[in-house]
Amino acid sequence: MIVTTKAIVLSAIKYSDTSLIVKCYTELDGVKSYLLRGVLKSKKGKLKSGYFQPLTQLELIANHKNKGGLESVREARVLYHFQTIHADVVKNSIVFFLSEVLAGVLHEEEENKPMYRFLETAIQWLDTHEEVANFHIFFLLKLSRYLGFQPYEIDEGALYFDLGEAEYVSVRPAQPYIADEQLQLFNAFLRADFDSIAAVKTTKFKRKELLKMLIRFYQFHLHGFREPKSLDVLDQLFG
Repeated sequence: MIVTTKAIVLSAIKYSDTSLIVKCYTELDGVKSYLLRGVLKSKKGKLKSGYFQPLTQLELIANHKNKGGLESVREARVLYHFQTIHADVVKNSIVFFLSEVLAGVLHEEEENKPMYRFLETAIQWLDTHEEVANFHIFFLLKLSRYLGFQPYEIDEGALYFDLGEAEYVSVRPAQPYIADEQLQLFNAFLRADFDSIAAVKTTKFKRKELLKMLIRFYQFHLHGFREPKSLDVLDQLFG
């Protein structure tokens, strides 16, 4: 079936000397992988390899057979042109981290427009704002809600947040948990929205420690989720 859909690029892997296998999160059909034959040698075609950089927002005209294999793309155009991400080493590093996370957690081949809108908005916010040191923490917490394991209400009186059960508790859990200043920071990010990300006050060390906790949080609730390789780069930038 030929479809026209928005799509966000998650990853692109070279296949032979001339082709790419591209994984995208599409607005209409969730995660799709495409074989782009000859795209690395084509200069005049409707598909250009430069379109398929991490988190680029595209409109695709594609053939979705929906049989679990590689799909094909007829045409692609960039819907949103990055203004700063490619030129900013910090933002570019965040993009690689987020694309690696998303490629690891998004698997469903089904429509989820609220999640798609969140990703679309978040990427554009990152591109158009300067104070982004807190962004990846905020992003991971908000994404966890769409993935089904973020708490919907903050329990201000609780002493701990149990990572394994994804709930606030007053008795110290046997498994990993967040407590004390880290719990206050965790709650501050949960309360935040895009307009107040930069207002969350923290230090490089506390941000680094909370990020490690959030990676554990994902590992508890998403089978097979691995620590992103690009985490080391973020540690160097923000740690």
